[in-house]
Amino acid sequence: MREPSETANFPETKQIETWQGEFGSQYSERNLYSPADLDNLYQRYYGITRTALNQRFLADIPRTASILEVGCNLGNQLILLREMGFESLSGIEIQEEIVKRARTRVPWARVMEGSALKIPFPDASFDMVFTSGLLIHIAPQDLPVAMNEIYRCAKRWIWGFEYHSPQMTEIPYRGHSELLWKADYARLYTETFPDLELVAEQKLNYLENDNVDSIFLLRRKKDAR
Repeated sequence: MREPSETANFPETKQIETWQGEFGSQYSERNLYSPADLDNLYQRYYGITRTALNQRFLADIPRTASILEVGCNLGNQLILLREMGFESLSGIEIQEEIVKRARTRVPWARVMEGSALKIPFPDASFDMVFTSGLLIHIAPQDLPVAMNEIYRCAKRWIWGFEYHSPQMTEIPYRGHSELLWKADYARLYTETFPDLELVAEQKLNYLENDNVDSIFLLRRKKDAR
């Protein structure tokens, strides 16, 4: 099994190259939210706060559980989990400068450079691994690698919040192609890994347009590791 490494070694993809540049830095600046601001944003989008969704989906997860966010950016979601009482929190992010800033913003979390395509931790390192708007930015040809890495590192639960569509569909993103897709990510997980079961899923309709997001919680079946 691999040991954690502070030296990032990213696969070369168009998406990673774009996100590591100015485009990714601008995204991070646009998406820097306090917990209250993030809850207000979700309330406006869906009619429910992110805090309420977290409480709904994570109520039965022990607060001692070790949790990794893949694509943590500046730590918005990690802060909300900390406020819920979770203490063993980690994150990986592909932007070196954003990692440095996140470490200052969430000093109680372990934040490292890392990619969903090569998570720098051994098998079953975390009780739960989660993404929030991360899988949507991974190209379909690379998605199986990312899902396998998440699955590999998750001892018990996989949690996700992603754009939803019954079929894989590319969406133009801020004038760029090949940077955003929507799909049925919960179904892709269960079809790929037979020992995963869907614990809960909620489709979230946007209040201002016809888009739909999905928040889902998956669990390894009892006879799994």
